[in-house]
Amino acid sequence: MRAARRSPSPAPNRRRVLLAGGALGLGALLTACGDNGSAAGKNGKGAGDGTGGGSWSFKDDRGRTATADGLPKNIVAFISTAAALHDYGIECKGVFGPSEPVGGKPNPQAGDLNLKGLTSLGTEWGQFNIEKYAALEPDLLISNMFPAPALWYVPEESTEKISSLAPTVGISVARTSLKEPLKRYTELAASLGADLETERVRAAKARFHRAERTLRKAAEANRGLKVMAMTGTADQMYVAVPDSYCDLNYFKDLGIEFVEGKKSDEWGFWEFLGWENADRYHADLIMIDNRTSALPAKDLAEKPTWNKLPAVAAGQTIPWPMEERYSYAGYAPVLERLAAAVEKSKRLHR
Repeated sequence: MRAARRSPSPAPNRRRVLLAGGALGLGALLTACGDNGSAAGKNGKGAGDGTGGGSWSFKDDRGRTATADGLPKNIVAFISTAAALHDYGIECKGVFGPSEPVGGKPNPQAGDLNLKGLTSLGTEWGQFNIEKYAALEPDLLISNMFPAPALWYVPEESTEKISSLAPTVGISVARTSLKEPLKRYTELAASLGADLETERVRAAKARFHRAERTLRKAAEANRGLKVMAMTGTADQMYVAVPDSYCDLNYFKDLGIEFVEGKKSDEWGFWEFLGWENADRYHADLIMIDNRTSALPAKDLAEKPTWNKLPAVAAGQTIPWPMEERYSYAGYAPVLERLAAAVEKSKRLHR
């Protein structure tokens, strides 16, 4: 099963699935709206003053400048993007992407969002209700990019229609260090009027930097520990190519030693292995994709070759929030959990 559209997720290929219902009725509205997000540039910077007056602009990671006559209020965003903005006090009206509860608990990609007051435009790959989007009278749409220029979870076949309704902003989260999207989302939030000096924001950043030091010390104390990040489907196990993921890239900078998956396709996020070859690499600690698109633990446990992996047999596994929200509040606990797992894990024999 191949990864869909520049996908860091080996989800079913639904790029040709049309949106269900409604899109044809938008013709007049789409024609009347212009795309305000297409000026070129090199570095993205916000120009909002947080007062709600005057013009607003932000240069994104595609080099495009989104503009508005005033500070955008009706914001629609990918679910983890909305969660990151929420951590800075910026609220969205609509979201798209996985947001439904998992096992009776809040979806990990939703962060601290209260979903009851938000309009969902779709929760699965290929779902994006354009009629609902238009009804929100959006001022701005924001999503991640894996990699640029495609906006994550915005259907490619509908991109032109969607971008004609409001300016769009894309933040790159692939093939860079985690520090970059953290910085960019901070800049974006500030441009949208966030106060970066609140106690909540300052405390989250301080906690992140403490966790960073803790993880570095844990990696130093347990040199030689091999860590593998993976996800699974019914037919295959996917081993991550660490440099393609900003979090794994950053963890490497802090001293974590990763199993290096080999690129199996042009996008370069994964090495695809049949379950019969799940033991190709030795790992002492395994990070398991925690998204709803990944094979859940109960199904992984049904794979004999999975159960025989030394890390699995030893109970040395940890959830991998590979689409965690890009805020200091979001990633501080991630670093803390990884540091704790590294500290208690032992180097295992193959």
